[in-house]
Amino acid sequence: MPIQLEIVTPEKRLLSQSVDSVKAPGMDGSFGVLPGHTPYVAALQPGSLTLIQGNREQHYFIGGGFAQVQGDRVIILAESAESAEEIDVERAERALTESQARLKSLREEEELFQVERARVQRATARITMARKR
Repeated sequence: MPIQLEIVTPEKRLLSQSVDSVKAPGMDGSFGVLPGHTPYVAALQPGSLTLIQGNREQHYFIGGGFAQVQGDRVIILAESAESAEEIDVERAERALTESQARLKSLREEEELFQVERARVQRATARITMARKR
């Protein structure tokens, strides 16, 4: 029995398909979902979402968000998401360099420090994922 997976961002429904399993980047560590999984809600950190259908894997970058597992349905509510093939490594590297420069000019107590640190983490995760593929 397959899992119905949906990936939704604020802009659009990126994906809706049946898969055999899902591996997601949870805030408390990576976790997997198989058919019949216990109902579950988890916060997601930026990282790789892996879908397995038969012997084929698909990889998506998730920029944080939440996963809801209910029965044989998984809904990923992502702040941002894109397939690994769509990642523009040069753009991600520019974003990383710019965020790192802004981060150096901020004090840790400043609110913008957390925003820039999150941007650095997202850009680093995107670059790492794109280079693995």
